[in-house]
Amino acid sequence: MNRTVQPPLLTPDSVLHRASERLAVRFDGIFSEETVERVVFESFTALARTATVNTHLPSLATRFAQDRLTALAQSKGAIAKPVPEVLFVCVQNAGRSQMAAAYLRELGGDRIHVRSAGSQPAADLGASVVQVMTEAGIDLAQEFPKPLTDDVVRAADVVITMGCGDACPVYPGKQYLDWHLDDPDELTLDEVRRVRDQIRTNVEQLLRSLEAAPHA
Repeated sequence: MNRTVQPPLLTPDSVLHRASERLAVRFDGIFSEETVERVVFESFTALARTATVNTHLPSLATRFAQDRLTALAQSKGAIAKPVPEVLFVCVQNAGRSQMAAAYLRELGGDRIHVRSAGSQPAADLGASVVQVMTEAGIDLAQEFPKPLTDDVVRAADVVITMGCGDACPVYPGKQYLDWHLDDPDELTLDEVRRVRDQIRTNVEQLLRSLEAAPHA
């Protein structure tokens, strides 16, 4: 009897090694292959600490690593920053910072580059957060909580914190803002909608100030 031979399943390590090879080509001349691989595997380990489902974790880790490498290259001046870089930080990166980042991407378009992170990232975005943003016409299906790393802080021009205390490192030459917003994780759905609307108002004000300021 002839049996179809199934290809061996790819292990997370093999997927991450392949991702490292692709990213090493992308960042050739900026980072060594060893540095790229280290960031990829560090990113996987960081996300795995809170992940409840690991099926897509290597793919998410690759996206996270690519963004970290881009941020690191920007902070070193190896990649230009044609538009202002904004970083939103909250505790879990599952609610406030995700909503703010989504609104700034929606309203700012390609005039602003946005990142978000959490000092103690959750496993998933809050269900109520996803729901109220869907109601506002913004899909968060591709977003995921990410840990706060030094490289994304260094790359940012503006860092906006939301209840994460002193977890975010402070570097000279950056603008730091703190938005006092209730944690959606502790609120009713109507209260989450109120926080969402306040975040949109804050983002609109932020965008006006960014557009009025010269970008180096």
